[in-house]
Amino acid sequence: MQQIQNYVQGNWMMGDGEELTAINAITGEEIGYVSSAGLDYDSILEYGRKKGGAALRKMTFQERGRMLKALALYLMERKAKFYQLSYATGATKIDSWIDIEGGIGNLFANASLRRQFPDLPYYVDGQHAPLSKEGTFIGHHIMVPKRGVAIHINAFNFPIWGMLEKIAVNLMAGVACVVKPSEFTSYLTELMVREIVASNILPEGSLQLVSGFGRGIVDHVKTGDCVTFTGSAHTGKKLKSQPQFIEQSVSFNLEADSLNSAVLGPDVEPGMPEFDIFVKEVHKEMTTKTGQKCTAVRRIIVPENKVEAVQEALIGRLKKTIIGDPQTEGVRMGALASPMQVGRVRENAEILMKSQEVVFGDMDRFEVTGADKNKGSFFSPLLFRNNDPFTKTDVHSIEAFGPISSILPYKNLEDAVELAAMGKGSLVSSIVTASNKIGREYAVEAAPMHGRILVLNAKSAKESTGHGSPMPLLTHGGPGRAGGGEEMGGKRGVLHYLQRTAIQGHPDAITEITQVYQPGASRPEANPHVFRQFFEDLKIGDTVYTHRHTVTDADIASFAQVSGDNFYAHVDATSLEGTIFEGKVAHGYYVLSKAAGMFVDPKKGPVLLNYGLDECRFTKPVYPGMTIGVKFTVKEKTDQEKKSEDDIAKGIVRFQVDVCDETDETVALATILTMVKKRDQSV
Repeated sequence: MQQIQNYVQGNWMMGDGEELTAINAITGEEIGYVSSAGLDYDSILEYGRKKGGAALRKMTFQERGRMLKALALYLMERKAKFYQLSYATGATKIDSWIDIEGGIGNLFANASLRRQFPDLPYYVDGQHAPLSKEGTFIGHHIMVPKRGVAIHINAFNFPIWGMLEKIAVNLMAGVACVVKPSEFTSYLTELMVREIVASNILPEGSLQLVSGFGRGIVDHVKTGDCVTFTGSAHTGKKLKSQPQFIEQSVSFNLEADSLNSAVLGPDVEPGMPEFDIFVKEVHKEMTTKTGQKCTAVRRIIVPENKVEAVQEALIGRLKKTIIGDPQTEGVRMGALASPMQVGRVRENAEILMKSQEVVFGDMDRFEVTGADKNKGSFFSPLLFRNNDPFTKTDVHSIEAFGPISSILPYKNLEDAVELAAMGKGSLVSSIVTASNKIGREYAVEAAPMHGRILVLNAKSAKESTGHGSPMPLLTHGGPGRAGGGEEMGGKRGVLHYLQRTAIQGHPDAITEITQVYQPGASRPEANPHVFRQFFEDLKIGDTVYTHRHTVTDADIASFAQVSGDNFYAHVDATSLEGTIFEGKVAHGYYVLSKAAGMFVDPKKGPVLLNYGLDECRFTKPVYPGMTIGVKFTVKEKTDQEKKSEDDIAKGIVRFQVDVCDETDETVALATILTMVKKRDQSV
C-alpha cells in the first residue's frame, strides 16, 4: 500500500505509525496510509522562517511574480496526472477542472499582480505625508514581508485549489508556508507538491507539506506567523481560540463553510431566460463536487407564488443527473470524498428532515452507474421544501455538506434579505433578476451578511463564473458563521502577509528607502540627459532642467485650432465674467504638450517609447505672458522580463514632469511611463 508522505525540511518522510488509511471514494479500495505523528513542528516552522522565508525576502515582487508564472506553466504541462488521481476523490472531470486548473489559475492571477507592485522586495504604500512647514521632514509607509511562516490548514473538498489559492498569495508576498491538507485527500495534494519540488522553481523551504493529522502544528507559532483555516465553522472557532494566537499576536484567517443562498428575483416569471438560469445555477451548485463546496447553495429563496414552478423545474433536472464512476460515459455526479463524509451528511440530513419535507431524493434508494453503490461513498441529491422558514429554522443552522438544498418561499424582497441573513453570515449569495434596480436593492441590503454577492441575468450568464466560484482577484470570505476572514482578493490578499510600518525623515532619506522620488528630495542635474542613459544607469532623483518658454496668445489660438478644443475659457475672453479665470487661459494639454517638447531629447537612444501618462494635474492657470519650464525627474524604475530570446532587455521608468512658472510655482504635474533599453542585453 502506498505511503502518502510529508515534505519537510527538504526531505520526503513518513511520520510514526499509521494515522489514517485513505480510501478511493468510487471503489472503496485503499489508496495508502498517512501519518505525521512524531514530526518536529518547531523545527519545521523554523526551517520555513529561516530557509524559505529568507530566500523569498531577497526576491523582488517582479521576481516572485515571474516565479509563480513559471510554476503555473510547469504544472499546466503536467495536469493530466492530477486529473487521473483526482477521480479517486469522487470528482468528475468538471469537478477536477475547478480544483486543478482553477488552482493553477490562481498562480497565473497572482503572478500578474506584479504589475501593481514595485521592483523591490517590499511595497511602498500610498503617498507621502508632509510633516513640516519647510518640507524637510516627511512621512510615508512601507510594507515588508513578515518574518514568520504561513500555516495553511485546508479542507478535503479541494486538495489542489485549496493549497494553490493560498500559497500563491503568501509566495507573492515573500513569506514561506507549511501546507496541512485534509488527510482524507492529501494523496492528491502530495502528488502536486512532488511536482512542485521536482521543478526546482521555488526556493527550498518556501513550501513544506504535512499530509497527516498535523496534531500540534499550531502549538509552535510565533509573532509574524500567519495561520489560515478552511473547514467547518465549529472546528475553525475552536482552533482560533487557542491561547498562543493571542499571546504571540499571530494572524488567523478563518474561511468556514456557510449556509449560502440563491434568490430568485420577484420580477422573474417562468419562461423568462432568468428563470431557466436560476434553476440551472441551483442544480449546478447542488451537484458540482457532489455538493461538497463551502460556497454551495444550501437555501433556495423563491417568491411564494413561484415555489411550485421552481420545484418542478429543479426536480426535472435532478432526475436526469446520473450518479456513478466519473470515468463512465454520461455520469454527471460522483461520490462524496470518504465513507466518513457519507455518515456526516446523512446525520445532518436526518435532522433537516424533522422540520422540512423531502420533495426529491432518497438516501437509501438511488441508482449508481459504473460502480458498486455499497463500496463507494455515493449519496443521492436531496431537495427539501420548507414552507415556514421563519419558524422552522434548522435550515438556517444545520449544513449537510453534500448534494442537499432547501426551497424557502418569501413574500417580498425585504423577506428575502432577512431569510438570507438568518444563515448568520455567508460566503456568498446570488440573486437572479432581470431588473438592475432589484439587483442593486438586494446587493446593498444583503451585503453586510455576505462576503460576495452575484447579481446574475441573461446578459452576464454566458460569461459568468457562477455562484460557487470565488475569483483570485476578489475577496473570498464572509462575516459571522463564514469566519470573518478574507482570502485571495488580488493585491489585498498579498498585503495580508506584509507588515505596514511608518517611516519618517528627510525627503532624501525617504526617497532612498522607497526608491520613489519624494517631494522635497534632492534633484541633481542629469548628465548626460536622462534620454541618453540606459535603464541601469538612471538614478532616482536625477533631473533635466529645461529651457523656458513664454506662452503667447498665438500659442493658445494655434492649439485650439489643431486640437479642436474651443472651450470658452481658451478662446473667448468676453465670457469669463463670474468664472475663476482672470483672462483667456492656456489649455492644460497645451502646457503638457509644450513640456514634452522641452524635456524630450529627440535623437535615437535607449528610450524605446513613451506608453502612458499617470497622475496628471493642472494646478495653476497659465495666461499669455507667463513663462514655463520643466523639471523632468527620474521618479521610479521597474525591471521587465524578456518575453523571448530575441526580445530587447528593458525596464519601465516613470518620470515626473513638473511644469513651473517664472516664480518656480508648479502649474502642471504628471508622471509619464517610458520603456528604456538596458545596457546589458543578456539579462
